Amino acid sequence: MMDKFGKSQPVRRVEDIRFLTGQGRYLEDAAPVGALRAWVLRSPVAHGTITHLDLDMAREAEGVQAILTLADLEAADINVGMDGAVVDNRDGSKGSAPERPMLARDRVRFVGEPIAVVIAETLEQARDAGEMIELDIDDLPAKVELAAGGEQLHAEAPDNRAFDWGMGDEAATEAAFASAAHRVALQVEDNRILVNTMEPRGCFATWAEGRLQFTYGGQGVWAMKKQLSDKLGLASEAVHVTTPDVGGGFGMKAMPYPEYFAVAHAARLLGRPVFWMSDRSEAMLSDNAGRDLTSLAELAFDADLRITGYRVHSHCNLGAYNSHFGQPVQTQLFSRVLAGVYDIDTTWLRVEGIYTNTAQVDAYRGAGRPEAIYVLERVMDHAARELGVDPWELRRRNFIRADQFPYKTATDETYDVGDFHQLLTRTEEAADLAGFAQRKAADALRGNLRGVGLCYYIESILGDPSESAEVAFEEEGRVSIYVGTQSNGQGHETVYAQFLADQTGIPAADITVVQGDSDRIAQGGGTGGSRSVTTQANATLAAVDVMIEAFTPFLAEQLGVEPASVVFDGEQFSAPGSNQRPTLVEAAEMARAQGRHELLRHTARAKLPGRSFPNGAHVAEIVIDPETGVSHVDRYTVVDDFGNLINPLLAEGQVHGGVAQGLGQALLERVVYDADGQLLTASFMDYALPRAADVPMIDVGFAPVPSTQNPMGMKGCGEAGTVGALAAVANAVQDAVWDRGVRQVEMPYTPLRLWEALRNVADAAE
Repeated sequence: MMDKFGKSQPVRRVEDIRFLTGQGRYLEDAAPVGALRAWVLRSPVAHGTITHLDLDMAREAEGVQAILTLADLEAADINVGMDGAVVDNRDGSKGSAPERPMLARDRVRFVGEPIAVVIAETLEQARDAGEMIELDIDDLPAKVELAAGGEQLHAEAPDNRAFDWGMGDEAATEAAFASAAHRVALQVEDNRILVNTMEPRGCFATWAEGRLQFTYGGQGVWAMKKQLSDKLGLASEAVHVTTPDVGGGFGMKAMPYPEYFAVAHAARLLGRPVFWMSDRSEAMLSDNAGRDLTSLAELAFDADLRITGYRVHSHCNLGAYNSHFGQPVQTQLFSRVLAGVYDIDTTWLRVEGIYTNTAQVDAYRGAGRPEAIYVLERVMDHAARELGVDPWELRRRNFIRADQFPYKTATDETYDVGDFHQLLTRTEEAADLAGFAQRKAADALRGNLRGVGLCYYIESILGDPSESAEVAFEEEGRVSIYVGTQSNGQGHETVYAQFLADQTGIPAADITVVQGDSDRIAQGGGTGGSRSVTTQANATLAAVDVMIEAFTPFLAEQLGVEPASVVFDGEQFSAPGSNQRPTLVEAAEMARAQGRHELLRHTARAKLPGRSFPNGAHVAEIVIDPETGVSHVDRYTVVDDFGNLINPLLAEGQVHGGVAQGLGQALLERVVYDADGQLLTASFMDYALPRAADVPMIDVGFAPVPSTQNPMGMKGCGEAGTVGALAAVANAVQDAVWDRGVRQVEMPYTPLRLWEALRNVADAAE
């Protein structure tokens, strides 16, 4: 099977035609005509006790059909507790598990927490009625700092510590530091960021003949189907979940939210379609955010500057409640790539989860991988400067060598393949590192500072290693492939059709990709964690094998030969003694003509034998005007090892998008709450996203080392751009200001922050 992989043609995305011409079918395009509209009353304060909630006037308002509170949901026998993952403490006990009600019970814990949902004929009527609700809240002190202690948010969590989790060998790591020739430490902040998907969250629901039809913009229909079934007390077969085109997900849309259950119940209660869509500020208040952790990272070196120990102590912000799965996933992912690409003897990781009066923090934009690599690559770069060694040389000295694979890391994760030395050499040439000194000198003549930053990253694909695929032969030569993943804009319609075409010879233009429908597809793992193409291609290969096996005896009978003599060459069947060479589509038409309809649909489910590990190097060059603090990334180079690629063009596009996200966090994006827990960055007037002028031309190259953990030799690429970009830009900034005496600047590198850092050092020297 190792010879089966995509032909790696850079095919343009077929779905772009409809997206770029306004023909996409997003939630608002798909919503039922005349649906009732939902509006959510949210907490205006970060922390407080609800002392008065009067809905009488609002319920009598024009157009209002219902107003739902937590009491209404409980009266309908809904399981109102949102699922929240629990992390084990270092001592083996369970972390805190406070209730997160779908709607506030008697206390609110962050600005934007839903309290009631108004259902009316129009959105304007629902909003007007919401303004009539009498709500009184006695304020309690807000806790927003990322540290234990402060006003207690939950009785189950003394000092607001949700968990104190650790992994690795603490004693061995301590011994490595005690005997180290050199020790380096760096405190690193990873700023909170908002999702800001092109299309905000939303959903609509209908109830007919005892069955719930629920549509939402998400990252998979089956997990949502199970949530609706479990929470609303419905049989699985009574729930049908669909997803139309999705305007961006980034992990944030992978989990359920309170509004979804309220809308579903409202449709069941009223017997009419109900539609809810958040506006932008509402999304900023209530969507799960990303990052928001502070880490103390330490490296121990021997006399030859080989790493002997690495330890990290992180405080991560959960927000007001346990997230659906993000923080446990984040800690697992952090540990999976904790040691990066380096041959490290021993590691120790400790993560403390802290509750604050802010919105949830969950897995998104590659949660776990960027955090781990950012921390490691920052402290590696800092160590090189402190120890007086070239940052590139320090990395080379500590790389896992190609002859050490498969390599078991100190965190008990096995990397299957890699050639980090070869890839870094390719990167050095592609980035023209030899010309950096000349570029730096030219900028110095203009009074500017230029810095270069390197990040060598590794990530891993995540999620269910199993996936399903079904291939159906339709009328007039059309073929449908039903997939268990869900596109959020990555180009699945193109790449899945292309891969099936590569394996079968069926023209890609004749293949339709069907996704996002729990009735039409029996099972699937959805999208997230860079899993989609690798797991789906593996399932497609299995479905192709099923097809070939099913058609072989049928064609043997048609060709008048023994089944053992029939072969399929990837495009046509043939057999000695027969001059017929039918394609799969032709074979299906023969079967249809003879009433063999069982040969027209073929299903398979396949599981990846192991996890794959994309890796690569990012190099950023940044130019800073020290008089104003204004900076821009002038050059950006990436060389990635994604293994074998089905479509390099789409992979390059994924990298471009990921790098742009990383640049946004590094240079512009930062969520700010005031001391009272009010979100100060709740609009695009206050929260800066990268624009075209902020993103340089990105030079992307590939140096594939095929994975041994799947038959296609693929490694995944969905989040690689973000994983590498953060530290590359941060290290470039640090390089630019190091000679000015600045030893630490935290993201985002806004003009004010850079100007103040440079000014403070200058003032101290006077």
